[in-house]
Amino acid sequence: MVIAVDFDGTIVEHAYPKIGKAIPFAIDVLKKLQEEEHHTLILWTVREGEFLQEALDYCKKQGFEFFAANRNYPEEIVAESPRKLAADLFIDDKNLGGIPDWGIIYQMIKYGTTDLQEIANLFPDANKPAKRKNFFIRMGEAWDLALGNKY
Repeated sequence: MVIAVDFDGTIVEHAYPKIGKAIPFAIDVLKKLQEEEHHTLILWTVREGEFLQEALDYCKKQGFEFFAANRNYPEEIVAESPRKLAADLFIDDKNLGGIPDWGIIYQMIKYGTTDLQEIANLFPDANKPAKRKNFFIRMGEAWDLALGNKY
């Protein structure tokens, strides 16, 4: 699947033209979608020129590189901007209802559903309230579930 991913507000918090703070798990999920699920990921952003390069450099510094940026493939010559991409899925904070947590995004793509109840049913133990576990342990367990690790 070809997935177009926005940058500002999706991978990092809004701070344009600067690079905002990292949104937790965004890069980790993108790496997993690309390396383990074998999806083609394209950066789809309003950033151009040096601001686009800063976004690409930020991702590369985090250990992640997109297949292409603002185009369908790296060698494509873009005559006009903005333009539409040929993508199967767009991940953008401007979606109707906003952007869900990156763990939820991963589960939606992996299981091919946007039904949050269906995803919750796949992981019934994740919905049980934690007893005597602190916040950080629960977050680690939720992340492990999102990555597919079983206890």
